[in-house]
Amino acid sequence: MIDLHMHSRYSDDGEFTPTELAERCAKAGVRMMSVTDHNCAKANEEAQRAAKEKGIRYISGIEIDCTYENVNFHVLGYGIDFWNSDFEAIEKNVADQSAQASLERLERTQALGFSHISEKDMLAMEEGNYWQKNWTGEMFAEALLAMPEYADHPLLAPYRPGGGRSDNPYVNFYWDYYSQGKPCYAKTDYPIMGEIIETIHRNHGAAVLAHPGVNLKGKEIMLEDILRLGVDGIEVFSSYHNPEQAQAFYKAAREHGVSVTCGSDYHGKTKPSIALGQHGCTVSEEEMEEMLGRICL
Repeated sequence: MIDLHMHSRYSDDGEFTPTELAERCAKAGVRMMSVTDHNCAKANEEAQRAAKEKGIRYISGIEIDCTYENVNFHVLGYGIDFWNSDFEAIEKNVADQSAQASLERLERTQALGFSHISEKDMLAMEEGNYWQKNWTGEMFAEALLAMPEYADHPLLAPYRPGGGRSDNPYVNFYWDYYSQGKPCYAKTDYPIMGEIIETIHRNHGAAVLAHPGVNLKGKEIMLEDILRLGVDGIEVFSSYHNPEQAQAFYKAAREHGVSVTCGSDYHGKTKPSIALGQHGCTVSEEEMEEMLGRICL
């Protein structure tokens, strides 16, 4: 089994250490893995070492937020020189903006009808996190769902057991209220996609468009232009894609001569219904390894 998209505690929404991820991959039967933390490459050294101890092939990785035509996207970088200062700069750019953005999210969450949630509540939520003063939509969801004041709040009902958005309640709350264009969204100035592709290539890596079915929803026409920027592959098989979407992206990748990758986007408690290796890949592992070999060796 291959899984090239998972998150450790070096992400602002990951649950496990890189070593714990390698251990979980071994138990799940994953034999090729990559830890792709949000805007941070620090997990790679530990993950590489832990994967080797478990007999798992490891590919260095990162997932970087960027923009194209004022739309936010994620680009995965594989096989990168993760020690390079370029990735420190990417991390610093997001960290420097996170405190102000977090306070804006708090104000907008309060305005949404949750006036009891406070800065103190959110500081308690971040205890032990690698990222400090970076309060994500998932963190707000976890805090709000645990507050007795909001046990019967109608906006939270879909995210409680039995609700229509309860399969992955924290991340679904993020997508519904904190993602771009939603009521609690706080703008962060991310680099443009072309710059990120160049950075990944400069560090001997391959740039792969992550879960396009999410970020391109309603804007699928943009895929052609994005591929012309120099993207090396598409994450075709993802826990976010249904079979029809995966087939459409697979066809596009083959037509444009770019590689195909697969990843579960495993986070742990943030996405409890998503398991390692859960990406719906329909091609053989031999074919997948052949395509990956073009970008990861």
